[in-house]
Amino acid sequence: MRIKTIIFSIQLLLSSALIAQELPPIITYQPQQYGAENQNWSISQSSEQYIYVANNKGLLEFNGAKWQLYPTPNQSVLRSVKVIDDLIYTGCYMNFGYWKRNAFGSLNYTSISDELEIPLIEDEQFWNILAMDHYVLFQSLNRIYIYDLENNSYKVIDNQSTITKIFRVNDTIYYQGFGEGVYKIESGQSILLIDNEILKTNVIVNMFNHNGNLLIETQEQGFYKWKDEKLTDWDISAKAMIDTLSVYNSIRLKNGDFILGTISNGLVYLNSSGDFVYKIDQADGLSNNTILSLFEDSNNNIWLASDNGINCINMTSALSIYNDKKGDLGTVYTSILYDGKLYLGTNQGLFYKVMASNDRFKFIEGTKGQVWSLKAIGDTLFCGHNLGTFVVKDDQVQLVASIPGTWDIQPFLDNENLVIQGNYGGLHVLHRQNGAWSFRNKLEGFDISSKYFASVDANKLLVSHEYKGVFEITTDNDWTKVQSVIKDTSVEKGFGSSLVNYLDKILYAYENGVFVYDKQENKFEKDSLLSTMFSSGEYTSGKLISDIQHDKLWGFSQKNISYVSPGKFSEQPIITRIPLPKSLRKEMVGYETISFLSDDTYLFGTSSGYIIIDINKIDLKSYDVAINSIANYAINGEAFSVDVTEPSHFKTNQNNLQFNYSVAEYYKYLEAEYQYKLIGYYDEWSPWSSQSSVLFKNLPHGEYTLKVRSKVGDKLSNNEAIYEFEIAKPWYISNLMIFLYIIILIVLGVLVHYIYKRYYKKQKEKLILKNKRDIDLRELESEQQLMQLKNEKLHQDIENKNRELAISTMSLIKKNEFLNQIKEELKNTNDQASVKPVIKIIDKNINTTDDWKFFQEAFDNADKDFLKKIKSKHPKLTPNDLKLCAYLRLNLSSKEIAPLLNISHRSVEVKRYRLRKKMDLPHEASLTNYILDL
Repeated sequence: MRIKTIIFSIQLLLSSALIAQELPPIITYQPQQYGAENQNWSISQSSEQYIYVANNKGLLEFNGAKWQLYPTPNQSVLRSVKVIDDLIYTGCYMNFGYWKRNAFGSLNYTSISDELEIPLIEDEQFWNILAMDHYVLFQSLNRIYIYDLENNSYKVIDNQSTITKIFRVNDTIYYQGFGEGVYKIESGQSILLIDNEILKTNVIVNMFNHNGNLLIETQEQGFYKWKDEKLTDWDISAKAMIDTLSVYNSIRLKNGDFILGTISNGLVYLNSSGDFVYKIDQADGLSNNTILSLFEDSNNNIWLASDNGINCINMTSALSIYNDKKGDLGTVYTSILYDGKLYLGTNQGLFYKVMASNDRFKFIEGTKGQVWSLKAIGDTLFCGHNLGTFVVKDDQVQLVASIPGTWDIQPFLDNENLVIQGNYGGLHVLHRQNGAWSFRNKLEGFDISSKYFASVDANKLLVSHEYKGVFEITTDNDWTKVQSVIKDTSVEKGFGSSLVNYLDKILYAYENGVFVYDKQENKFEKDSLLSTMFSSGEYTSGKLISDIQHDKLWGFSQKNISYVSPGKFSEQPIITRIPLPKSLRKEMVGYETISFLSDDTYLFGTSSGYIIIDINKIDLKSYDVAINSIANYAINGEAFSVDVTEPSHFKTNQNNLQFNYSVAEYYKYLEAEYQYKLIGYYDEWSPWSSQSSVLFKNLPHGEYTLKVRSKVGDKLSNNEAIYEFEIAKPWYISNLMIFLYIIILIVLGVLVHYIYKRYYKKQKEKLILKNKRDIDLRELESEQQLMQLKNEKLHQDIENKNRELAISTMSLIKKNEFLNQIKEELKNTNDQASVKPVIKIIDKNINTTDDWKFFQEAFDNADKDFLKKIKSKHPKLTPNDLKLCAYLRLNLSSKEIAPLLNISHRSVEVKRYRLRKKMDLPHEASLTNYILDL
């Protein structure tokens, strides 16, 4: 027995190194991702499919898109979690209670132990929680607290020894008292059920129902059955191996299988009969080898709470992963199942293993280097290699053509003894003679690398080169020489392009779609249906792989692997998409490979091994999408949570909203995508995105409805998450302000009307006044013109008077000069006595006052008031002085004045002198100018 145990132990330790395990996908969540401590103790799930994890730092919630940590109230380690209905019950150091979601989408904690004032034992921690009927049981190492949900009361079950764990089997609660045995609880009391020494001293990990009896699993000694009051070993094939493990916890799956979580050895999977199926440890992708808790969710995923992180294993996935842990295989370029053996061609050579075994892949000697293709033609398996072409027989190879770089090998029409191969330097023909394959000839005249080629007829084939395009080659009848090479212009060259035969059609695929070669027209025409394999924006490679035996055509895009198969009830082919994103496939773009294994199972090569795809197990389901939380960011930067259950009304400055939504989907190779539209802002769905939140900034006022939907694979969500809200108008356009604006406008209208009325009235008055003024002005102008006419007439009269005065003055002057001349002549006669009377008459006429009066009257008419003015100014002036002034006013010279005064010129000057003195004129002043200026 000891030897057998040692053998199983060695097998277990070496299993990951020796066994070529194809394992379900494993998702790893590191502490950096979930934002808490390394160690996790328990896992549960809610009806919304959210995952809850008891972590050293508190309660972790995962909605499929985002992790949220809720620290324990007393900052202690959270040991246990159990979701019951809509409450999440947890236990930690010196406290137990429940969490409930509030209207804002977050969890609030209520302490049952504090609320009921339960007296706890010093340093008590609660390690397990169970539910049955309307009771919730909280287990510490010393007690079991039974909480009654109906009447909010509790009962305590004490035990003298350590309670290792509690279990529920059917409708009975069991627990182990270490050193005492197994108890069951009935009617609120403990009853010792099993006191067997084995169960006293071995920690019990779990208890199960097995055919109506108890199946008990211990930490160090495997499984026991309790039947008919007897404890016996469970005799299973894996017993020896299990006995070597330290099992910390275990679960029984819904399908009856068992999963054991160990200390230091990872996870062990047993079927329902107890047979070892596989083991998964840290080398296979687990975050740690010590598993502290196991949980099967509603979709049969297995969750692992470990010493360092959290894992989720997709047990029912259609994919199985072979992970080349040490890099022995390299990148898989090609694969084939042939004669019961699975061959893998990689960048490091050719490997194989027996398909039905878990043996490691073995390297076939002589094949080191890139293997580009594996083709089974007739009864021969060909290997296209960087070194040339090999024929493979079991674990041996034979080099049959040493031309470097064989891309592909194809049968030559219907000739079983000829094959044509494409190499780095063109096309070559191999033939079989006497059962042995060998090189026959090169197709002379064409030296372009021929990765993809297809035969059109007996003398024509097509060759595709992704950087040069498609060439149509015509050969001679012996296929030894190229007669013509024509470049096809109906399609373009393209990165990742390929050429393939499918159902008697030649297909060319590149970024612009899939094209079918028309042999009659000698050109390619686009196939609209097949082109949908490359959705807009999702093209990665035009590589097409034809599975001739099963009538499938495979293609690869950004988000899917697609295959085309014939229609069952019509000639139109069916395109099936397998949601396997490029970001998760780890493929070598342009060198994708997929090959048939059995029963709709296919092998897809990756850069670190391969993926087994079971088409029959692909069962995409639709999920529900939910809006988890809403945050409102005001302009000042302060954020607050929003009630997600009711429509909200926000202030005008609370117009920055972030919505978080999710789909509770936990498959590694599925990716949830989201669309949203905000009705009232824009009514079109947004592009699909993996982002599980959206932020709307500076939304204008108005009523809005946010709709969110999701897509997992090609399946739309069952529902659309809807949230309605309203952003208030700014205060200056609120209803009250609009009413005030209307009042103000009315008042302003009335005021403007009044102002305009007053203004126009004033304008009218101004206009009337202006018109009056214009009339007055015109009248004044008329009067001025009349006055001007009168003045001109007066001026004319004055000029006439002056003219008359001047004439009269000149007449007096002439008369007096004439009389003086006569007088002088008479004085010169001898008869003085006879002329004397005449002289007297003359003198009388010269000095006549009548002449002066006449002159004075004329002068006054011409220069009114001058004599009065000068008399008033110079009262000392005599009448003779006034005469002189009058003559000077007329601007007469002394010579002209002398006859008028009947005096000599000299006497006039004397008079002028005396006049100056009477007027007190300065010497330099002109007498004439002074008088003229008066």
